[in-house]
Amino acid sequence: MIEMQILVVKVVRMAEIISIEKAVNLVEDGMTVMIGGFLGVGAPENLIAALIEKDVKSLTIITNDTAFPNKGAGKLIVNKQARKVIASHIGTNPEAGRQMNSNELEVTLIPQGTLAEQIRCAGSGLGGILTPTGIGTEVEKGKQILLVENQEYLLETPIRADVALIRGSIVDKAGNVFYNYSTRNFNPLMAAAADLVIVGAEKIVETGDLDPNMVMTPGIFVDYIVGGEK
Repeated sequence: MIEMQILVVKVVRMAEIISIEKAVNLVEDGMTVMIGGFLGVGAPENLIAALIEKDVKSLTIITNDTAFPNKGAGKLIVNKQARKVIASHIGTNPEAGRQMNSNELEVTLIPQGTLAEQIRCAGSGLGGILTPTGIGTEVEKGKQILLVENQEYLLETPIRADVALIRGSIVDKAGNVFYNYSTRNFNPLMAAAADLVIVGAEKIVETGDLDPNMVMTPGIFVDYIVGGEK
């Protein structure tokens, strides 16, 4: 009897450190782009600045908020590079409100917890979440309502992006990411919910130098690392 051995080859994707120019060249007009941060805290400012310099247009931006006119994703709004924004609020950026009211910018507002969960379930491969938030309001229009144990819930479907631009406080060369303090807001969720993930790193260390207990986004989710975030 001839024993046959089957060699199983597992392809492990490795993150790559690239220049900021190469990183922004991966973002094209019309793409859906997730941008981490909360009021700009934890946003990848260098990558955003490079997108402004490249002048990428007609983006759909998924972000918790449009930050401020001079901070975070808000700068892309001011530069009129977005055709649509999906966020939980835009109130701190007057230009976002002005563009929305003048029909220059399509805005979809989602309750913050629901937005976070929709992104999370995309990263987890789930078909959606059930939430009572929005029942009986404008939020429920056009959405499926399910009755569970006599409680109505909205079915909110996953939200994914072509590209996620996130910011890491410490990133090792394998792409494992640690987020310091409040910068861990939307960044870990978005890192798992996009086809392409680019991390703007404040500090890059050798693989193995980052304590495994500090890893909040495993390197398997990260495609590219760009250094230089301050």
